[in-house]
Amino acid sequence: MRWSVVLATRQYVDTAVNGLLPANKTAGTYTKVTVDDRGVFQSGSNPTSLSGYGITNAFTKTETTNLIQGALAIPFVPVSAAKVLTADDMGVVEINAASAGFTVELPESNAALVVSDVIVRRIDNTGNRLVIKAAADNRIKFHTHLRAEGYPFFVLMGSGDYWHLRSDRAGGWVPIARFDGTPLGRPVFETTTAFSPGGWAGLNGWLYNRAEWPWVWDHAQASGMLATEAQKVGNEGCWTSGDGASTFRSPEARAEFLSVLDESRGIEVGRTGGSWRASQNKAHSHLYGAPVFVQSGSGNSVLAAGTNYATSSNGGAEAQPRNIAYPGRIKMI
Repeated sequence: MRWSVVLATRQYVDTAVNGLLPANKTAGTYTKVTVDDRGVFQSGSNPTSLSGYGITNAFTKTETTNLIQGALAIPFVPVSAAKVLTADDMGVVEINAASAGFTVELPESNAALVVSDVIVRRIDNTGNRLVIKAAADNRIKFHTHLRAEGYPFFVLMGSGDYWHLRSDRAGGWVPIARFDGTPLGRPVFETTTAFSPGGWAGLNGWLYNRAEWPWVWDHAQASGMLATEAQKVGNEGCWTSGDGASTFRSPEARAEFLSVLDESRGIEVGRTGGSWRASQNKAHSHLYGAPVFVQSGSGNSVLAAGTNYATSSNGGAEAQPRNIAYPGRIKMI
């Protein structure tokens, strides 16, 4: 017996097999298909929703829209007494301390905090002490050049003073922006006798509590211009260590001219930062170049040439140029 082998092309086989399948399917492109246990296509569809694909662990369009709108709708939270903020208060916290000073505590900075930003803003302009405090052992990371971990609290001073804080979700609050970022301890002149908001005090040798102003005390210790109370006279421009335990004193510069420190230039050798110097004229003499006749009583007297003689005094209590006096201020936070 002789056998014949017929070699079929791929196109022939595909056409033959395709001809055996029932023509009961709609041709098209599908994103979701159903097959039988032999892998044969049974049906197809193109769902347009998560539920159409059987996905149950994702937000719907409505839920997503609501979450976005909720995040964008920053709440304004009024506060007029001591308060512990919660996650629901994360927004703009407007604080009125006109009636008395108090403390506002921030939420715990941890992974459970969904909204991580808060703005604390003071709206009254009284001198009542308004403290913004971190929770538990949390820290607010400002003036980290003085204390790496930051500080447990800060103060808002004056109407409009604000700090924008962001939680690192690990126990820290990082300042993103603030009303006045002038460096701590900087002296300036003002054109108003009022205190501008943002952390300013008088340049007036005031005695402060170390526990209430820990960042300023750290600055004073690192300044190279810290004297004791006993050394205050002659060093009025320095910080002092106060009582040596719980207080310190700010520089005193009222009614003084300020001078730039020599810092090794060689003009005022040995002059130290914050030191005070009394007024003086440059040493000089008044000489008569030739005999001078002056009337003395009923006759004339001869003053010998080259001799120093006392002259009558005029002027004020000190030598000074023309000047304008402005209030001095110092940055306290």
